[in-house]
Amino acid sequence: MKHKISFREINKLAVPAIIAGIVEPLLSITDTAIVGNLEFNSIEALAAVGIAGSFISALFWILAQTRSVISAIVAQYLGAKKLEEITSLPAQIIVINVLLSIVIYFVTVNFISIIFNWYNADGLILDYAVSYYKIRAIGLPFTLFTFSVFGVFTGLQNTFYPMVISIIGAVLNVILDLVLVYGIEDFIAPMHIEGAAIASVIAQMVMAVLALVLFLKKTPFNLRFTIKFNKEIKRLLALSLNLFVRALALNYALYLANSYATSYGANYIAAQTIAFQIWLFFSFFMDGYASVGNIVSGKLLGEKNYPKMYQLSKDLVKYTSIIAVLLGLISFALYYPIGRIFSEEPLVLTTFYSIFWIVILMQPINAVAFVYDGVFKGLAKAVTLRNTLIIATFIGFVPALLIADYFHLKLYAIWIAFTVWMLFRAGILIVIFKNMIRETKS
Repeated sequence: MKHKISFREINKLAVPAIIAGIVEPLLSITDTAIVGNLEFNSIEALAAVGIAGSFISALFWILAQTRSVISAIVAQYLGAKKLEEITSLPAQIIVINVLLSIVIYFVTVNFISIIFNWYNADGLILDYAVSYYKIRAIGLPFTLFTFSVFGVFTGLQNTFYPMVISIIGAVLNVILDLVLVYGIEDFIAPMHIEGAAIASVIAQMVMAVLALVLFLKKTPFNLRFTIKFNKEIKRLLALSLNLFVRALALNYALYLANSYATSYGANYIAAQTIAFQIWLFFSFFMDGYASVGNIVSGKLLGEKNYPKMYQLSKDLVKYTSIIAVLLGLISFALYYPIGRIFSEEPLVLTTFYSIFWIVILMQPINAVAFVYDGVFKGLAKAVTLRNTLIIATFIGFVPALLIADYFHLKLYAIWIAFTVWMLFRAGILIVIFKNMIRETKS
């Protein structure tokens, strides 16, 4: 039996996954870049998009944890050649996801001003953030539907269709952003920050329709919802609940970062918004290779092929680290032009440039953490992932932030805390994975 997946085989999954994965942050980056270059109130608008976008991302990451679980379970049944046993599962979890997201939308819309006050937003920043959120969050059910379908495709070892859908969504979003934010003279009035939100929602709707069509035509599953739940629904929901708790811990760290940045002043949260969007883009870019761990490890677990799984993890760390270094070199080479893509405000740019180097240097650490995140998701080790994030957040991130903030390091404090956070995440998962492989050999 072959104990190594070739570079070509990895790239066949990874390259489409990279393209598909960067779309969500690309939507946010597009909004950030276009809003940050508005002719009036650009700092406040940029800050508002950062706050609202952070909260929307928090909701999305919390609710979308079933994507990884669906992928892992489908991959395991694919590896065991028993897909017919979970025919009803995708439809059931998709319906649950979409209904839950609709309920959360209506609840949050009624309390969104209070929620953004917790982020220390007030005045014009608060007004913009509320306006942006009320429109942009309409797309949440469509995005969750799309990513649930992506989970099915990746479980089937297919990253091509998610890539196609994502490309179409990204291109459409960029075009609509330019048209709706700036307007077309004598045809469409400029819509400012609301235009960016509307553009994202339309793109998400189109992606959902495409996902629906391909799901029905290109998978062995259907969307007929049955009251009798599949035997795997209990395990899927249990795994999702653990990843839900994990996502809460993750988003608590992100909430603290944005809350502290907002308290420092408008130019700080604007600079933090730029830095975090770039960090997020890099993360999803590298996650293309890391997601191969998620996609393939579940299948290898179904086959009980542990040697191949171990070799895969080593290869993915190597490839993802190379991607991280290349991204870092490009970023250092374009250090100042990158900032000017998002804003022309001198105070914002000065603040951003002061910490951008930390964002760049931490990418190899992120690469390792993301690979093992993906592997453990593929193995459906949700409890391990949950506990790792809780430890990383409350023993790593929070103390680091509080100590650094005590010394008035401001955005340095936030990014020092992020670096400590990722070191904890990578280190813990490496140790656990190596112990697990050692036990399978004994």
